[in-house]
Amino acid sequence: MLAEALAHLVRGIVTHPDDVRVTVRNSRNRGRTFEVRVHPEDFGRVIGRRGRTAAAIRTVIGALGNGRSPRIDFVEARPSR
Repeated sequence: MLAEALAHLVRGIVTHPDDVRVTVRNSRNRGRTFEVRVHPEDFGRVIGRRGRTAAAIRTVIGALGNGRSPRIDFVEARPSR
């Protein structure tokens, strides 16, 4: 559920919503990690000035996760060749 909510939030921000990919990885050391891949042109838009947009996304997802703050990594997807 959190992965779908995260993808929905990010798709509302970017200009290339079809390029948004969210993958979930479970690790014993870090717990659950969400990896968000976006189009290279949208990377700055998702991070925001001084990381404010990324922090806001993390806050919303943390609230949806019943106070558990999952790790969210934003990754710039490589352009297709």
